[in-house]
Amino acid sequence: MKLSGIRVPHRKNTSDSVPQRLPLPETVTIPMSMHIGKPAVPTVKVGERVTVGQLIGASDGFISAPVHSSVSGKVKKLDELTVSGGMKTAAVVIETDGEQEICESVKPPAVTDFDSFIKAVKESGIVGLGGAGFPTFVKLGVKDLSAIEAVVINAAECEPYITSDTRTMLDKADYISKGIDLLQKHLKVKHIIIGIENNKKACIDKMTELANGKSGVEVKVLPSIYPQGGEKVLVYNTMGRMIPKGGLPLDVGAIVINCTTLASIAEYIETGMPLVEKCITVDGSAVREPKNVIAPIGTPIEKLFEFCSGFKTEPKKVLYGGPMMGIAVPSLDAPVLKMTNAVIALDEKEARPPKATACINCGECVNHCPLRLDPRAIAKAYKLDLCDELKKLCADLCMECGCCAYVCPAKRHIVQTNKLAKAKLNKYLREQKEGKK
Repeated sequence: MKLSGIRVPHRKNTSDSVPQRLPLPETVTIPMSMHIGKPAVPTVKVGERVTVGQLIGASDGFISAPVHSSVSGKVKKLDELTVSGGMKTAAVVIETDGEQEICESVKPPAVTDFDSFIKAVKESGIVGLGGAGFPTFVKLGVKDLSAIEAVVINAAECEPYITSDTRTMLDKADYISKGIDLLQKHLKVKHIIIGIENNKKACIDKMTELANGKSGVEVKVLPSIYPQGGEKVLVYNTMGRMIPKGGLPLDVGAIVINCTTLASIAEYIETGMPLVEKCITVDGSAVREPKNVIAPIGTPIEKLFEFCSGFKTEPKKVLYGGPMMGIAVPSLDAPVLKMTNAVIALDEKEARPPKATACINCGECVNHCPLRLDPRAIAKAYKLDLCDELKKLCADLCMECGCCAYVCPAKRHIVQTNKLAKAKLNKYLREQKEGKK
């Protein structure tokens, strides 16, 4: 069986753009929820001076992640921030003092065994940096290490425009190498696969050179077919194994970790500096000078666009992430998050939603769905409120990759319908579990 997908324009305009450091913004707004799971709880007060790397949000629950200050300065206010998706979260607003004084707690952690390694990953505040935001220490904290047959390093970077992972592979290959050493030592992993699309020759050469000096490490060059970086797709195309419905990669002997996430872990263990800044691709049809930019977490994305000489035309839509799975931001005041690998500004021509017409039942959405779902049947079941049918159709498996909408000749808003169907099904399943239906 071969998993489907689509060919999208690469538009990797910034692959040769060495990241440039953004001038320090006047203020940063750091949300307490930049990860899947329970939000962190602020540990600072208004008026308090903070330093770079200082803990400002304590993790509050098993699936949670601590938050650290990306700047030195004074806590201006504790705010409530509306993030993409309409959720509200607490946020710490810090007025920078320009000194970037490092917190005295920033010291390399003592890592001697598996438990201390997982503890260090937790304290780093690192989450999935490919966009998912799942706390990394939870993913790596496997109870039975013998269940891990391979770690797949996700270096696919399959979305158009985004090249921040590309820059990690080119600029921080030494930290990827050290991260692999950590996985082999503490997770006892014997097989590590670096999955990378064939449109990144310089990265393939760099990662191949890295792999040649290590036992049990291989580079698997994959076709440039979107969504190659999707977890289920990547595991299948690198290991030939199908993750079961509702399952995890570990169910088929795999752990998947983004290449920038891995490099960040190694950098933290070497330096003690938690996750406080990101390399972000700034691009899109409305951007005057696309670049890769290094910015403190909490920086208003408006500052990123200013650093790229502003807009050549008025942006009609601005996204966190790429054009296929990116999430629209409510305003240019929105901050850089831990998971922000790109901000894309699109002009009116690219941002204008196409006019949808009637479905012609051509089946292209089914043919190109990586998981072989049937969006036509899902839409019908959603409209008729047939939750049992949505369950049979596995609507909750949709990864919202957008392949269906991309190939639809009728330009139907399939992803939006699938998201609504998933929400309806998840509510139904919760009510069933609670005995309401």
